[in-house]
Amino acid sequence: QVQLVESGGGLVQAGGSLRLSCAAFGFTLDNYAIGWFRQAPGKEREGISCIVPSIEKIYYADSAEGRITISSDNAKNSVYLQMNSLKPEDTAVYYCAVGSNFGDCLNYYAIDYWGEGILVTVSS
Repeated sequence: QVQLVESGGGLVQAGGSLRLSCAAFGFTLDNYAIGWFRQAPGKEREGISCIVPSIEKIYYADSAEGRITISSDNAKNSVYLQMNSLKPEDTAVYYCAVGSNFGDCLNYYAIDYWGEGILVTVSS
């Protein structure tokens, strides 16, 4: 059974940093692209960044703006999202997501599995 478990969210002041973690169960990262989406109140879910560990390929959305870094640890079957210089507009529920279409891993419709999401709140 595929399961994605997110952690590391919470409340942070503007300008601060957070590191989100996603532990994957029931499959290995070698066969998938894995990454992060977010959904702010009243907005559509958007892809932020994804990584394909088997070919060491990383994708970032324009909204990442150089403030976000994705990484993976195959030994722990986990992926991480380091977010720096956070802004109030980064407030959203962040979702870990897995897809088998390596080149389309920022596309909502290409995702095979979703985590339950974790809330990140950035105060001004």
